[in-house]
Amino acid sequence: MGKVLMKGNEAVAEAAVLGGCKYFFGYPITPQNEIPEYMARRLPEVGGTFLQAESEISAINMVFGASGSGARVMTSSSGPGISLKQEGISYLAGAELPCVIVNMVRGGPGLGNIGPAQSDYFQATRGGGHGDYRLIVFGPASVQELVDVTIEAFELADRYRSPVMILGDGILGQMMEPVEFKTAKIKEGPDKPWATTGAKGRKRNLITSLYIVPEELEKHCLKLKAKYDEISANEKRYESYFTDDAEIVLAAYGTTARICKAVVDRAREDGIKAGLIRPVTLWPFPDRPFNEAADYARAFLTVEMSNGQMVDDVRLAVNGKKPVYFYGRTGGIVPSKAEIYAEVRKILEGGAR
Repeated sequence: MGKVLMKGNEAVAEAAVLGGCKYFFGYPITPQNEIPEYMARRLPEVGGTFLQAESEISAINMVFGASGSGARVMTSSSGPGISLKQEGISYLAGAELPCVIVNMVRGGPGLGNIGPAQSDYFQATRGGGHGDYRLIVFGPASVQELVDVTIEAFELADRYRSPVMILGDGILGQMMEPVEFKTAKIKEGPDKPWATTGAKGRKRNLITSLYIVPEELEKHCLKLKAKYDEISANEKRYESYFTDDAEIVLAAYGTTARICKAVVDRAREDGIKAGLIRPVTLWPFPDRPFNEAADYARAFLTVEMSNGQMVDDVRLAVNGKKPVYFYGRTGGIVPSKAEIYAEVRKILEGGAR
């Protein structure tokens, strides 16, 4: 297939279909409404099912049921809607049920606004709901990458029997860019002997996250931890940009990373050795490149559309070797290239706080 011009929300929906998604359950909320709108038209064309639930809580529990039957299934929402889904997401993780969850982040807290934000990072990367669990979390920076990680998300969800979250934002969902779908063939999911597909001729399967006996629950939680350790060892993704000789390393993901790339280019033109490390997986967080860069860089600057959330992970990765500064805008405001570049100069000139 050649390249086509698509809006981010529509591209993620088409990528989900090509990734084998046959069921979508959701509820409208701006700025991700084009995803369910697209799925409502597209899924019946491939023998799938779209259903607008009566609430986000209903939608995530429908995801639980469809995943338990072995289907590839997706839901999408934004801030307040993702919050309503948290109990169900914890149940999915506890029952080891694969699914894909898209969050096109809007300004918060509360109802906030429909401007782009990255203030759901803590919620996504720390589990978000109750109990000891983690999600694989992608933070794509372009519509093409949004397509690629969506298809991959279904593969990883099935491989690890775990929910996978794609953390975008209002800009990424609404922008239009040329994208290429590397295959026109819809992927088929693997066999799932654990699924509840009817027990005629075999032992019945039980899917649950309920373990009344403390010792049994601890055993289950330790099993989950071993899986998360395996994910952490094998699935860290990142991009490095002009970091080999960088005096100052910027850290950013998603839309903000696109702006930071332009800042690095401007800095290089002015003779400032700046670089960028862009996490692609927000969990597991790619700590190694930050730790290695701390051996030669003078400082780090984390840039986010929030009051500072990923900066905690950058500080942990740098492990005290060098100072880590933060610059952010919040409330739906996007930091400008000029603002970030000014902060870079301030740090290198010793005037940063």
